[in-house]
Amino acid sequence: MNPELLRAALLGALQGATEFLPVSSSGHLVIVPALLGWPDQSLTFDVIVHLATAMAVLLYFRADWLRLLRGAWHGTRSSGAPWRDPNGRFLCLILLASVPAIVAGLALKDEFERLFAAPRIAAAMLLLTGAVLLVAELIGRRKREAEDLTPRDALLVGLAQALAIVPGVSRSGATIAAGLGLGLNREAAARFSFLMAAPIIVGAAAVQLLDFFATGPVADELLPLAVGFVVAFLVGLAAIGGLLAWVRSRPLHVFVAWAWILGLVGLWRLP
Repeated sequence: MNPELLRAALLGALQGATEFLPVSSSGHLVIVPALLGWPDQSLTFDVIVHLATAMAVLLYFRADWLRLLRGAWHGTRSSGAPWRDPNGRFLCLILLASVPAIVAGLALKDEFERLFAAPRIAAAMLLLTGAVLLVAELIGRRKREAEDLTPRDALLVGLAQALAIVPGVSRSGATIAAGLGLGLNREAAARFSFLMAAPIIVGAAAVQLLDFFATGPVADELLPLAVGFVVAFLVGLAAIGGLLAWVRSRPLHVFVAWAWILGLVGLWRLP
């Protein structure tokens, strides 16, 4: 197999597995290639595989999305406000939680791109991700459902998502930890984390893809991008179901250990 396509498939699998596990997909995409001596992948590749995992969220939770959209439509038609319907209200909370990450992404786009060239920062942030997960596990009351969230809660979880603009800070880890800190049970925190991922990832991917096609895509890039997309999508679907099954009955300690081990290896081995 072509080495470039093999790398694309492996990186796509890495993104699909780690986007939804609370161990930082961006950190893995920075640290693992650096440890293996691979050339840096383009930011476009990173966005494409993130788009694939966003598509996986949309497909996996398709029944939820349809219910939320119908609720928003019903609330709008019956009372002029989508949040008057319980499902419409939950959709509004998801969109509200996306606002901090959108603001941070637009304001810090250049800094974000520079951080992708600093694998030791990503390694250090993985240690922080593990510590935050551990604290959330220890202090979380785990009694609330996702539908119990208030607008203030949604913004706090959204602020946690905004921090994940830094490679090594896990988006799902930060948002699940925030949900646990607000009293959500593990499954509810994971579900809200997954649902709120879709708008921000799709939006970021759309902006990056416009830049990509505006400059004229290089034909040699298209096949690796396609391979990475397909693999990330399929592995992402499996990872969503796997993590939801895990958190129903198990704590997140294994992911704390995973983040700490990779972070320490990265700090030890990378220049």
